[in-house]
Amino acid sequence: MKDFIYADNAATTRIADEVLEAMMPYFKDNYGNASSVYKFGRDNHQAIESARKTIAHLIGASPMEIFFTSCGSESDNWALKGTMHRLAAEGKKHLITSKIEHHAILHSAEALEREGFDVTYLPVDEYGRVSAQSVKDAIREDTGLVSIMYANNEVGTIQPVKEIGGICREAGVLFHTDAVQAAGALHIDVNEQNIDMLSMSAHKFNGPKGAGVFYCRRGHFPDNFMDGGAQERGHRAGTENVAYIIGMAKAFEMACAEMDAKAEKLAAMRDHIKEGLLKIHDSQLNGDPVNRLPGNLNVSFAKIDGQSMLFDLDLEGIAASSGSACASGALDPSHVLLAMGLPYEMAHGSLRISLGRYNTMEEADRIIEAVTSVVAGLRGEKK
Repeated sequence: MKDFIYADNAATTRIADEVLEAMMPYFKDNYGNASSVYKFGRDNHQAIESARKTIAHLIGASPMEIFFTSCGSESDNWALKGTMHRLAAEGKKHLITSKIEHHAILHSAEALEREGFDVTYLPVDEYGRVSAQSVKDAIREDTGLVSIMYANNEVGTIQPVKEIGGICREAGVLFHTDAVQAAGALHIDVNEQNIDMLSMSAHKFNGPKGAGVFYCRRGHFPDNFMDGGAQERGHRAGTENVAYIIGMAKAFEMACAEMDAKAEKLAAMRDHIKEGLLKIHDSQLNGDPVNRLPGNLNVSFAKIDGQSMLFDLDLEGIAASSGSACASGALDPSHVLLAMGLPYEMAHGSLRISLGRYNTMEEADRIIEAVTSVVAGLRGEKK
């Protein structure tokens, strides 16, 4: 579609040509099972270990602390359930998280509650920020884990991860961060930022869908999430997805290499669109105005139905989002926006524009024009 504009990169991204090229040999020629003892398999095992080293280096970790999963949601589930199940034997049955987490975290926390664990859901301020002090105040003697996302998938707000991690370290409590939106967009150093566990997903940074990373600091490993084989040093069963692992490492390496230049480009487009959309009356910016992901813009419009806005933008050839992609079928307002204190009407009329590697300033101009026209039409105003 020549005139199609994809502005939903927080939901998923187009795979980069270089990434697809790196993956192709492992579909056709180098298709051996990486757990096999013969050379055809061992070569693929070596390729996986090279990918593991690449990812570890880029986040300041040891290769032994990197485990490959199917996605960020699996990594989140593993971090919360595996850690809390292990620590329960020590009497640590209290988990701390926030009200604005991705559903992979929130639903995992709810599952733990059904098993008898105690969960504290921290509030956020009007910008979607979790206070480090609120984390400190919530820690108890039986707290086993704190899980606060690195950057929010809906409003783009970046959390004080280093400060929260430092508080957890001082209290002797493990700290996990869902970095699915941050990985490839923000500089990550697990040691400098006091991170014990971290989740990533390849398809958020121009890699393949179906590949994720679970980083876990040595000495703190949770219970196995999946049994049935000796893969991933006996911690995660399942035949290794060689092509996707190779593609993920290539994509992450590219994203980190071009991170600063890309951030500057995306922030310029984001701010240009923001300036245009906030000229629409009864509109407001959601999320931190400064400390946010470079490609994320979330704006609410009064007297607008978010789903209707998306349908009309689709007719204009623009793909965007209202709330998170995993909840796109729901008509209720975003739990993130409601937790930030937005009135129901404003939360219901939210629009998330998330820009990526392949967007252009010309597309930014078209987005401004289309959204302005669609909002006027839905309000029954002259366009």
